Amino acid sequence: METKGERTRQLIIDKSLQLFSVKGYHSTSINNILEATHLTKGGLYGHFGSKEAIWYAIYDEAVRRWHQVVFEGVNGITDPLQRIEKVIENDLMRYLGGDIFEGGCFFLNALVELSGQSPAMSRHMLRGFIRFSKLLQQWLVEAESQGLIQTGLNHREIANFIFISLNGAAALYAVTRDLNVLKQTTSQLRHYVQHLKV
Repeated sequence: METKGERTRQLIIDKSLQLFSVKGYHSTSINNILEATHLTKGGLYGHFGSKEAIWYAIYDEAVRRWHQVVFEGVNGITDPLQRIEKVIENDLMRYLGGDIFEGGCFFLNALVELSGQSPAMSRHMLRGFIRFSKLLQQWLVEAESQGLIQTGLNHREIANFIFISLNGAAALYAVTRDLNVLKQTTSQLRHYVQHLKV
């Protein structure tokens, strides 16, 4: 059973995630967080020593929510190419199209805002992006070992292309709010993955 302290900590994370997602990290003040949570400064600092510490906690929460949506239904898929296609579809149609975060793609927004402003936080996010790309690479290696795709392909390049395409669609969708951007990107990336086959 959750303690009062755990509930308060989660409240700070949830409210701060909403604020950072909509307003951005730098435009959100500690006072904004206090107003949203109805806590005193002492109550807030009893859980987090700084606004930056809150950001790292909400980043982990954002990753957890993203992972829950993007990897739903993936574990039961034995074909690595179908896994890649499912992740692409989930990321575009369920995560971005589902407006999981009020301000759009939390990660894209944060990366754009923090680049050049907060190097440590940017690097932290970049490591997450690299992990996702490496997972796609692993699945491509698995597909090649099973004879599902052509041999000699550059797995790193393919994984990075998929990842860059997903982020490009996220940026365009953020501006247009046009679901066709997501549908067309899903279709084109599925077509691209199919062309890797033997």
